[in-house]
Amino acid sequence: MIVTVAYPKTATSTFNHDYYVSKHVPLVGRLWGPMGLRSTRVLKGTGSLGGAPAYELICLLDFPSQEAFNQAAGAHADEVMGDIRNFTNVEPIVQFNEPVAV
Repeated sequence: MIVTVAYPKTATSTFNHDYYVSKHVPLVGRLWGPMGLRSTRVLKGTGSLGGAPAYELICLLDFPSQEAFNQAAGAHADEVMGDIRNFTNVEPIVQFNEPVAV
């Protein structure tokens, strides 16, 4: 199961990419890795067909199941979600996905 965490890009949004990569991603790995997180992929928005990207950043978190994610998030949601204010002023959009093709 892939969890998509997308940070919308708006006229007033801010995002500290250095903090996200050097502090937040390692925090998520340290807390959720032992609980089933298999991999993390971080994508920085650089544009779209219409010009500006809709999302500043998209993170893909690979878990073996919805239950594994629920356990990880339940155990450490306060730490992970509480850190968001340290790198952005927007609320992320979280979506759960099942791969259907490679």
